[in-house]
Amino acid sequence: PGLCLVDTLDNVAGLGKRTGAQIADLFGMGDENVERIKRQNKRKISVIIGNPPYNANQANENDNNKNREYPEIDRRIKDTYIKASTAQKTKLYDMYARFFRWASDRLHDDGVLAFISNRSFLDARTFDGFREIVGKEFAEIRIVDLGGDVRANPKLSGTKHNVFGIQTGVAISFLVKKRGSTGARIFYSRRPEMETAEEKLGFLSDAKLPALAMEEVTPDKMHNWLKLTNNDFDSLMPVASKAVKAKGNTRSAQAIFQMFSLGIASNRDDWAYAEDAGSLSQKIDFFVDRFNALSKRRNPDGSDFGTEIKWTSELRALASRGIQLQSDAEKIRLGLYRPFVVRPYFHDAKIIHRMYQQQTFFPGEPCAENMVINFICIASQNLLSTLASQYISDLCLLKQGNGGTFSIGRYVYVDGRKTDNITDWALKQFKDHYKSVRPEPVEGQIVQGEAVHGSTGSPRTASSTQTASKKAITQKIDKQAIFHYVYAVLHDPVYREKYAQNLKREFPRIPLYPDFWRWAAWGEALMALHIGYESVAPWPLQRTDIVDEKARAAGQSPKSALKADKPAGRIVLDSETTLSGIPPEAWEYKLGNRSALEWILDQHKEKKPKDPTIRAKFNTYCFADYKDKVIDLLLRVTRVSVETKAVTDAMRAAPRNA
Repeated sequence: PGLCLVDTLDNVAGLGKRTGAQIADLFGMGDENVERIKRQNKRKISVIIGNPPYNANQANENDNNKNREYPEIDRRIKDTYIKASTAQKTKLYDMYARFFRWASDRLHDDGVLAFISNRSFLDARTFDGFREIVGKEFAEIRIVDLGGDVRANPKLSGTKHNVFGIQTGVAISFLVKKRGSTGARIFYSRRPEMETAEEKLGFLSDAKLPALAMEEVTPDKMHNWLKLTNNDFDSLMPVASKAVKAKGNTRSAQAIFQMFSLGIASNRDDWAYAEDAGSLSQKIDFFVDRFNALSKRRNPDGSDFGTEIKWTSELRALASRGIQLQSDAEKIRLGLYRPFVVRPYFHDAKIIHRMYQQQTFFPGEPCAENMVINFICIASQNLLSTLASQYISDLCLLKQGNGGTFSIGRYVYVDGRKTDNITDWALKQFKDHYKSVRPEPVEGQIVQGEAVHGSTGSPRTASSTQTASKKAITQKIDKQAIFHYVYAVLHDPVYREKYAQNLKREFPRIPLYPDFWRWAAWGEALMALHIGYESVAPWPLQRTDIVDEKARAAGQSPKSALKADKPAGRIVLDSETTLSGIPPEAWEYKLGNRSALEWILDQHKEKKPKDPTIRAKFNTYCFADYKDKVIDLLLRVTRVSVETKAVTDAMRAAPRNA
C-alpha cells in the first residue's frame, strides 16, 4: 500500500515540510496511485535510502537521450549548491546531485539520508558549493569512500576495482539531520586504492559503521574535505579570477590578468578540424548541405534529423527555427589543436559549439602582436601544464583525462582596439615589491631583453649566448616583462610540485621570487621556443630507411607505426623509417603525462574516426602523405624539448627566498 509509481524528482509537493506545516494537495488525478502519493507527501520521512543514477550529460547529442529537466529541483540546486560555488563551470545538474537536493529537502527535522553514489562530490571543484551547503544543512556526515575512479587513476580497471564494474568512483554517504544543529561534523573512511571489487564487497558484508575507524575532517575555507593543504598559496598573486573578469581593469581588479577564456569546444572535432584546408572544406560543404536540407523541415524538437551529421542542442534549435548555415572558405582558420600541432578549423560559432572569449585574444588569423599562455590544472589528474601560442586554442589542447585548457592573453581586442590584458594593479604590485633592486648578472645568465644559451638562431628563437647588457639591467619592470615572468613561474618544477593540490582546485597564483629579471628572461626564452618552434634549428637525429619490399610490391605505402621507444632513444615512424639519437631529456619535457614528442606521434597516427559519416565518406588521412612534414616537426620539437628541459632544470636550482 505504500508503493508510489512516480518520478521522484517530479514529486515536489512534500519538499521542505517541517513540523506543523500544511501539505498542499497538488495532485488532482484521482486514481489510487495518486492517492498513495498524496498520502506519502503528508507524512514526515525520517530515512531516505537510494542508489541514484549518476550522469551529467549524454555522451552524444545524436543519441537524443538527454536528462529531463526538473524545474523545481533545478531551481533549488541553483539557489543553493551553484550559488555557493566558485567554480567556472558546474555539473551540478547531474542526476545524483538532483537526488541529493530532493532528499535533503524531503527529510523531516530529524532524519538520515543514505546514498550510494558517484564519489565526485568528495573532491571535485564543481562540488565546492555542494560541500558547503550540506555542511550547513546536516549535523553529521559519514562517508565510506570505495574509490574505483578509473578516470582519475588509469591503473585501475572498472571490472576489477569498482564495486559496480563501472568507470566512475563510488562512495556510501550517511547524512544525518538533527533539529537545531548549526553545522556538520564530517567523518571519512577510504578503502585502499588498489583493493579489488571482491575485496571491497567482502569488507562491506561484515563492516559495522559504528565500529569503523573514521577520520574527522575539518573543511578549509574553500570547503575542501580531502587532500587539504597547508602552505602560502592564498597569499600569492592570482593569475585571474571571475570577479576581475566581470569588473574589467579597474583599481579593484586584484589579479594579474583581466580576461581569460577556455579554449574553443567544437563538440564535433571530426567535422570542425582537418589535416589540411582542402579536406576541411569538403567536410564542411557536406555538413552545411545536410544541415540546410534538414533545417527546411523546421521540426520543433529535431527528433527526425537523423545522425548523418553531428548534432548539438544549439544546432538542433537553429534547425528547428529554419536557420541556414553557410560554407564560407574565409572561415577556415588555423588553430592550435594539440601541443605543436596546428590544424585548420572552421571558425563559425554555429558549428563550433562554444567559442568562449577566444576571439577577444585573436579576432583574426594568428596575431603577431598578441600571444596567449595556455594552461591546464583545475580538475586535472596531472601536474600543471602550460604552452604559449599565437593561435586560438582548443579546449582539449593540453587535456588528458579531466580538466580543460584556459588561455590568458597578453592583450585583448575590443571592437578592434588592442588593450593591455595585464592589470594596472598587477604592475603596481610588481613595482612596489621589487622597487629598483636588480642583482648583477652572472656569465651566461638569461636576462630580460637578451637571448638564451644555445647554438643557433636569433633572440626570437632563443639560442645565442650573451652576457647581460647594462641596458637590460637598468630596465624598469613593465607588463611585457611580467608576462614573461608569469610564463616562467608556471614552468617552475618546484612551484608545480609544491602547489599541486591547490592548482587542481583554482587558477594559479604567482609568487614573487628574488631575481625577477632572471625569471622574466627564462619566460621570454621559453616563449620564444614554444611559439617559434617551427623556426628553431632541427636536432640532428639519425634517419634510417629500409625499404618495405612487401608493401612496395603490393603498391601500398609503408605501414605506419609512430611509436616511441624511449629506452633506445628512437621513434619508429613506419615499416621503413626510424629516427634515432633522441636525447633522454627530450622525453622529459612533458605536457600532462605525455612528452611533447609523444603528443605529435599520437596526433599523426592513422585512426578510425568515431563519427560514422566521417568514417564512411571522409576517412582519407594517410600518414605517408605527411611523413616528411612530421619528421621535420619531430626534429625541431626535439630541440625545443631539450632546451626547455635545460631551462626548467636551471629553475629547480634557483633560490626562492629573498
